[in-house]
Amino acid sequence: MLTGARKDGPQVNEEWQTLAEPIAGVAVHEVRHVPRDHGVITEIFRPEWDTSGLPIVHIYQSRLYPAAIGAWSCHARTVDRLFVTQGHLKIVLYDGRDGSSTAGRVMELHAGDARPAFVVIPVGVWHGLQNVGASDALVLNCPTNAYAYGDPDHYRLPYDSPEIPYVWHAGSSARLRADARRPTQP
Repeated sequence: MLTGARKDGPQVNEEWQTLAEPIAGVAVHEVRHVPRDHGVITEIFRPEWDTSGLPIVHIYQSRLYPAAIGAWSCHARTVDRLFVTQGHLKIVLYDGRDGSSTAGRVMELHAGDARPAFVVIPVGVWHGLQNVGASDALVLNCPTNAYAYGDPDHYRLPYDSPEIPYVWHAGSSARLRADARRPTQP
């Protein structure tokens, strides 16, 4: 072995379930595709997957172009429930809740065509998405509160905010929302 090489530790168990401890309140339910003679069926939601127990009141779809980063966002009253329906997304979570047992923890997971998952993101957990695939990625959100046009429950930080200890791999082709950039200094 070469000097400086490090041996990997276990990352999944025999059932290919991730061994990393999630952020408190975050639930990830990996979904299996059901191959059929005419195609593939994939369940998107079942009540027992949703640890919030709250009803679905609004569903919307977001499209992220290849290399796009949508980060950072957080809610004060709304739980996000995501399901990637197309493509390959990296989902990064940061526990910004005071007093949480996992406060300050960063969690990274991948979901998409090959590895569908239903992800529950609690109130106060910052989250960002990056399309790491070569084609558009589609994600459904089933938030616990419908979008309030006059008073959105949506807080944002720039993708490279020093407030969150995570560095996105944003190459020259990365696409960012206009409000995802830090303001330039005069």
